[in-house]
Amino acid sequence: MKLPGPDHPITITPNAKRVRVTADGVVIAETTHALTLKEASYPAVQYVPRQDANMALLARTERTTHCPYKGDASYFSIKANGKTLDNAIWTYEEPFPAMTEIAGHLAFYPDKVKIEEVA
Repeated sequence: MKLPGPDHPITITPNAKRVRVTADGVVIAETTHALTLKEASYPAVQYVPRQDANMALLARTERTTHCPYKGDASYFSIKANGKTLDNAIWTYEEPFPAMTEIAGHLAFYPDKVKIEEVA
């Protein structure tokens, strides 16, 4: 486990805007409680609370990855409009102590879904 610091900063802040995630025109998640995670030089990621996602459209996969800063990630595929988007979502169900805010949240690959801030 590594701790965020000056060499690898990570910040988590509430997003004041409404975040909507769609796949092929189907709303997968919509929330006013997203968290914006900014990590080092990577693009910002919106973490959406699970309760604001349509979990009926998601299927857990066998894929797992490890981040030395956040912990072990699990993955979900999205099933919408007769299509499956494999491993389109990741989640840290038991993140390391420095990242506990993202527990219970889902993050989406922007090349697989549309993520937008809406009025």
